[in-house]
Amino acid sequence: MPFYGAPRTLSAPNEESSFKHRLSLTLKNAARAFHDPTRADAVAAVGELTGTVALHQIRDAMRQHPTGRLILEERPIVSKITIPYDTLIKNSATIEETVAGNVTFGQAYGAFLATHGFDPDERCQVKYIDDPELAYVMLRYRQCHDFWHALTGLPPTVVGELGLKWLELFQTGLPLAALSSTVGSLSLSYHQQHVLWSIYLPWARHVGQKMPYCTLMNVRYENELDTPLVELRERLQLEPAPQNVEGH
Repeated sequence: MPFYGAPRTLSAPNEESSFKHRLSLTLKNAARAFHDPTRADAVAAVGELTGTVALHQIRDAMRQHPTGRLILEERPIVSKITIPYDTLIKNSATIEETVAGNVTFGQAYGAFLATHGFDPDERCQVKYIDDPELAYVMLRYRQCHDFWHALTGLPPTVVGELGLKWLELFQTGLPLAALSSTVGSLSLSYHQQHVLWSIYLPWARHVGQKMPYCTLMNVRYENELDTPLVELRERLQLEPAPQNVEGH
């Protein structure tokens, strides 16, 4: 025994204090996200702090799927280094070609990145999830978001993002998707709400419930860049979102 006495026994984490701390963080970040939906850090924090149960369910579904299980084992990261970013931008299709569907998935994804100036390196890192595997599931969910835009044909407008969040809700059950798709619609104009509730929501419900649970998380999109977009959609039983509806 050291001359200064026995080491102090480490106290168990105070669950009540931990719960209060997480609740406080959740409320603060939810308020920030509500007042400024562009605060990606606040939106990401809310997703992590509220998604524990859903993340366990997603992880279990991925473990039971051969591709999902491989994704969990290898934990691929979507970044400019791990995907042929420059080639995707150079060979990207036009928006018209993408809408027509006569392109590869990689051309559609490249068109989405090039047209809207998105950077796959800009997704927030996970901060509030201790379990490494669950943290990766959340990161994978975030990094696949732009893939899903290309896959569904949904534009990154406010209405298009909310439509995609509805699909994510039916596919993953994540509370953040529910919060975004409902609270986020409060600031929409009458026309935008009409498009969301009468067009995008029925589409998302139909597609999201027709596909097996967690289908979108069980795809190695990095390996599908040369796959015809129509073929990938058919394999996943995913009907593209209605097009050209926001401007009418």
